[in-house]
Amino acid sequence: MLKRLYTSWPEKISLFANNGQGHDGLIVFAKLHLSSFTITDFILSAVLKCCGRVSAIREGSQLHCIVIKHGYHRDNIVMTSLVDMYSKCDRIGNARQAFDEMPVRDAIAAGAMVFGLCQCGLTWEAATLFEEARFKDVALWNSLISGLFLNFEGEKALCYFRRMRLCGEKVDEITMVGVLSGCADMAALSNGRQVHGLVIKNGFGLYLPVGNALLDMYAKCGFMDDACVCFDSLPYKNVVSWTSLIMGFGKHGLGSSALEAFDRMEIEGYAPNKITFVGVLFACCHSGLVDEGWKCFNNMISRYSITPIMEHYTCMVDLLARAGFLEEAFEFIERMPVNPDARLLTALLSSCFYHKNTELTRNIGNKLLDLEPKEAGPYMLLSNFYGLLGDFEGVAKVRRLMHKRGIRKEKAYTWIEIDKRIHRFESGDRSHPLYKSIYAYLSELVAKMRTKGYVPNKSVVVQSVDEHAKEEILLGHSEKLAIALGLISMPPGSRITIVKNLRVCVDCHEAIRIISLIEGREIVARDHSRFHRFKNGECSCGNRW
Repeated sequence: MLKRLYTSWPEKISLFANNGQGHDGLIVFAKLHLSSFTITDFILSAVLKCCGRVSAIREGSQLHCIVIKHGYHRDNIVMTSLVDMYSKCDRIGNARQAFDEMPVRDAIAAGAMVFGLCQCGLTWEAATLFEEARFKDVALWNSLISGLFLNFEGEKALCYFRRMRLCGEKVDEITMVGVLSGCADMAALSNGRQVHGLVIKNGFGLYLPVGNALLDMYAKCGFMDDACVCFDSLPYKNVVSWTSLIMGFGKHGLGSSALEAFDRMEIEGYAPNKITFVGVLFACCHSGLVDEGWKCFNNMISRYSITPIMEHYTCMVDLLARAGFLEEAFEFIERMPVNPDARLLTALLSSCFYHKNTELTRNIGNKLLDLEPKEAGPYMLLSNFYGLLGDFEGVAKVRRLMHKRGIRKEKAYTWIEIDKRIHRFESGDRSHPLYKSIYAYLSELVAKMRTKGYVPNKSVVVQSVDEHAKEEILLGHSEKLAIALGLISMPPGSRITIVKNLRVCVDCHEAIRIISLIEGREIVARDHSRFHRFKNGECSCGNRW
């Protein structure tokens, strides 16, 4: 009986590793290691995968010692798993050392190393290692392409994808999922449609992850009708399919459609998971469906026995606060069985700011600063709040805290796809070949915008510069640069779609609203939380985002 139990342990560890339950896998291995069970390459690879999934660097380093002790440092499969583990734990130096010590550096090991370098932002080194590889299989190509997409280098990733096909390398399902996911992140619709053609040509549509990636791509490119067609065309569906559809509706502010999809999901017998409920609550939040949100939250607990996670609580607080129920949101936080994190308090702070509740804004702001958030967003929100009140000591206090804690604003990027080419801008960017035309067009456009009531919102500029310099900084925001390129490069009347990695700033939101009126264009802007559809001087978000 004992022997039979032991022989199931390696399979259990592998199962936990493949299902993303890294901590459970490590617990099982700890029990196994205390027994007299023989360590094998299969077990070591599975446990290293568990360590990578949960960034367990201490346990991973101990496993490295076990690898050497048992002589598996000469085993390519185990060493590849070791490289992958160190990469996922952001220990790229250890990963490179393990890679260099491998007896034979095959394409699989090179792929793990290439992807790890990309994860750390070392894309030049990743590309160099890729070029040095004597044998390039589809897995190595996939690693580089996915890694470049992950590092926001979409145009370079698509170049390697084209080169892969020109070299005659056969694409596989993983290639399709990786490229479609990258196109989705950049809203590269033309490239995404081209890949869709390859999916049909190669018969990959029957592979569910590819079908789900197609659905996600069209949704994130702003074409929910096409996303729905892809969804209905799936030969079979899983919870990921339904969740992607619901998330898509939510990002577009189509809360009622998201709830209808959720009802269909339940009727057809699919059990929603915790991520599904994040999507449903998010959709309710961005459509002002307070009663429906409460109903879903309560059903999640009572009917499906799902314990709320911080994301669920954040959606509920955001839902209540956006609707103006600030005191109810605050009381909800007080009743929570867990302490709120910085993201949750930031959501409440944003609504307190919007609804001009000064007392609650100060209260929540102080609680938020006590948590020492690592992102710049909360600090910027508080700084703007104090600035509008004329409390310059408050502004100075927040900025001193940012400096003391080493908080820097995350670099903002905006992408636009024109004729299948991806153009990326950052604030003040002058690297584009057409930058002189872009800035000249913007200057003329701002003059027209002023006649329609546009006043630059200089409160979003944190630099200590004069008023004219602040206006110049606002003019160079990445959203405006991308839209200007679209206006001078795309046919009159055509829809312009941009993607920003952060929240669209208040000034750019107002500017784009007026530009859509002046230029007679539909402009779609997707930021890190939702879509904004600007048309005839109106935005689909109702100026609440």
